[in-house]
Amino acid sequence: MSYINEKLVEFNNYLKNRKVAIIGLGVSNIPLIDYLYNRHAKVTVFDDRNIEEIPKDIMDKITKYTFEFSFGENSLSKLVGFDIIFRSPSCMPTKKELLEESKRGAIITSEIEMLMEMAPCKVIGITGSDGKTTTTSLIYAIVKEAGYNAYLGGNIGTPLFTKLESIKPEDIIVLELSSFQLMNMNISPNIAVITNVTPNHLNIHSSYEEYIDAKKNIFKNQNEDGIVVLNYDNEITRKCKNEANGKVVLFSSKEKLDNGIIVDNDVIKECEDKLRKHIINTSDVKLRGVHNYENIAAAIAATKSFVDMEMQIKAIEEFNGVPHRLEFIRELNGVKWYNDSIGTSPTRTIAGLNSFNEEIILIAGGYDKHLDYEPIAKPIVENVKGLILIGGTAEKIYNVVEKESKRQGKNLDIYMCNEFKQTVKIANEIAKRGQIVLFSPASASFDLFKNFAERGEKFKELVNNL
Repeated sequence: MSYINEKLVEFNNYLKNRKVAIIGLGVSNIPLIDYLYNRHAKVTVFDDRNIEEIPKDIMDKITKYTFEFSFGENSLSKLVGFDIIFRSPSCMPTKKELLEESKRGAIITSEIEMLMEMAPCKVIGITGSDGKTTTTSLIYAIVKEAGYNAYLGGNIGTPLFTKLESIKPEDIIVLELSSFQLMNMNISPNIAVITNVTPNHLNIHSSYEEYIDAKKNIFKNQNEDGIVVLNYDNEITRKCKNEANGKVVLFSSKEKLDNGIIVDNDVIKECEDKLRKHIINTSDVKLRGVHNYENIAAAIAATKSFVDMEMQIKAIEEFNGVPHRLEFIRELNGVKWYNDSIGTSPTRTIAGLNSFNEEIILIAGGYDKHLDYEPIAKPIVENVKGLILIGGTAEKIYNVVEKESKRQGKNLDIYMCNEFKQTVKIANEIAKRGQIVLFSPASASFDLFKNFAERGEKFKELVNNL
C-alpha cells in the first residue's frame, strides 16, 4: 500500500474555497500558483513590482486562472480578509499589513514553513551567516552517498512544498534556511546546523538581535529528540547550546574538544570522551581553506547519527565545491583566477583571503548592506598585493584599508573602478605569475546584479574571455 500523507490531505481539503494570499512572485512562491488553483482556493497575488515587470508566463497563468492581483509599491494595501497568507522570504513578517491580518485571525506562513510542518520524514536544516550553502550541499551529498532518497530545498535546490505528495517517511529533506525564512517560524527541523552568526542583512533586519533571534528559530522549537550542531568557535553559536532542547553536537577548528568534530593539524577528527578518531586528512579533499574544513566538520556532525563514516568520507572526497564559492576558473600566464562571488560580507571575504598562501590581487566592493568594514582592513593589508574596488562600498573599504596601511607603514596599490569589466582588465594587467586573482566582494550584488550568482557568472565570462 502506497504512503498517504494525512496531514497534507487535511491541509488540501482546508484550502478549498479559502481566501489565500501569495505575497511575492519569487522562486519559492511561483509553484504555489498551480498548486492552489488545483485545490480550488480563492487566490490573490501580491508583488511590489509593477505589472509590466512580472514575467509574461506568470502573468498569463494568473490571468488564465482568474486570480485577483495587486502589484506595485502599495500592493499590500489590499491585504485584507484572508484565511491564509504565504509570504515570500523577502516579505518581512513585521510588516504592519501582515501584523494586522494576523491579529484578525489569518494564518501567516511560507512555502518552507508548511513544508516542514507536513514533512513525513527527517528534515535537516542549515543556517548561518557564512558557509551554509557549502555545508548544505555537503550534507546532501553525504545523505545521497548513504543511499537515501534525498530532497534539496530552501535557498538552494527547488521549492519542495508542492512535491510533498511524493515524499515518503524513509526519505530525507535537506534545507538551506535564511534568517528571513526562519523569522517567526514555529517549527524546527529534526537536525539543525548553525555554521556561525556574524552581522549580516542589517539593512533589512531592525537590529542585530532580531537577526540572531531569527537564526535561533532553527533549533528553538525542537523537542528532546532533536539534534543541533553548533560552531564552538563562534561566541553566539557556542552560547546557543544553553538554549537547546535536544542533543548538542559541537565542531571546532580552534579547540581540541572532549566531544564533537574538530579540525586538528590538517586532520578532521571525531572526539568522544576525549578519545580522538581520525576521519579524513584535509589534503584529501578538494575544498580549500579552514572555513571549508569547518563546513566539512559541521556536515559530519549533522549526519553522524545515521550515516557510516566510510560513506561520509567517500562523499567528502568526491565533493567538488559549490559555484561562486572560491571557485577556480582558470590559470592564465601563471596567474590563477578564483570566483568567490558568494563573499557578500566582510567575514566571508576574510575567510577567502585566509584560504591562500599565494600573493593575492583582490577585487571587492558592491551594494552596501550597512556592515562594518573595519575588520577587513588588517587581512587585506597583510594578504593583498593589489586592491581593485567597485560599487557602493568601494569608498568604505578604501577608507579602512588606507587607515590600516598607514598604521602598518605599508603601501598598497588601490584602484577605483566605475565599470565591472574594468576590474578584470586591471587585475589582468597587474597580476604577476604565481599570484592569485580573487573576486570576493565583501558586499551584496544588488547595485549591478540581481544576485551573487549572476555576478559570479559575469565575472567568469569576463575572465574566460581574456
